[in-house]
Amino acid sequence: MAIGFMSFDFSLKKLRINFIVAAAALSWFPAAPAAEIQVIGLMGGKAVLVIDGGRPRTLSVGQTSPEGVKLISTDSGAAVVEIAGKRQTLSLGQAGYAASAAPSSGKTVLVADSQGHFITTGTINGVSVRFVVDTGATFISMSSEQARRLGLSYAAGERGLTTTANGVVPTYRVKLDTVRIGDITLHAVDGAVLEGPNPPIVLLGMSFLNRVEMKRDGESMTLTKRF
Repeated sequence: MAIGFMSFDFSLKKLRINFIVAAAALSWFPAAPAAEIQVIGLMGGKAVLVIDGGRPRTLSVGQTSPEGVKLISTDSGAAVVEIAGKRQTLSLGQAGYAASAAPSSGKTVLVADSQGHFITTGTINGVSVRFVVDTGATFISMSSEQARRLGLSYAAGERGLTTTANGVVPTYRVKLDTVRIGDITLHAVDGAVLEGPNPPIVLLGMSFLNRVEMKRDGESMTLTKRF
């Protein structure tokens, strides 16, 4: 039971804090190509891109982002990127570019692991993370270590306290610009950061799940974007 503004279920049964599942066979589907790209910086074989409204990221020539955007080449005024096998030249400062990617289905399918957990790889603010579906978590929830890796200024968020399997810990409300799983992208999603190393994997809580339809069929779960 939570103290403050949050309610999480951190039972050892659910989270498997030792997380053997991290070494188990994980079933996941890669993120879909970006819907929008902006070039905001160019430097010696590198480009700074904003992908689908996420956090700016720097790609070197030949590198591919988790969203499927590959940087082909750069010069002083433009970058050539490849999305879904198609190349586009984007000028420095160009904004609002809609990539020529496959139409979004707004749907993704997850497959349960041997312990019944639905684990997948997606992105938060354009950075690749692993999620576990957790309907007992009010928000998309992560450790402070993970938040720092994502570049979140979580300490500026609304502070509260939450009771976990390891005791009461400080928590912070944050707003996640974009969350992408498979072919589903949501914007302005509520999140929570727990001070310390737990949970060891990002919890895909109800702030995301309430905005999709969930349909389970045996060992698979289909998520479909609602709004």
